Amino acid sequence: MQTVIDQPVQVSDASFETQVLQSDTPVIVDFWAPWCGHCRVIAPILAKLAQRYAGEIVVAKINTDEDVQYASRLGVRGLPTMVVFQHGQEVDRWIGAMSEAAFEQRVQQLLGR
Repeated sequence: MQTVIDQPVQVSDASFETQVLQSDTPVIVDFWAPWCGHCRVIAPILAKLAQRYAGEIVVAKINTDEDVQYASRLGVRGLPTMVVFQHGQEVDRWIGAMSEAAFEQRVQQLLGR
């Protein structure tokens, strides 16, 4: 039985493969940094989505000031950038801050609703 995650999880370059690429659940990875104002604005929205869609998606956060490998490998240039993975493959990318309604719509599309 898989544990239901209802809040954003912190990932690092070291844990990215196991927590993101090997996940059976779609993962929205938030590439962020502490100095990024827009990152701080969307953090509560992503937390709500993690709770609202617990068991259906996982929201993961990776601090690009501390862990640069996957941000570089994936070509993340601006923050915030959310990269969506399903079965270890990138399926979507959202760049910049969005409203809660816009995030909700993207998650609904991801889940095929």
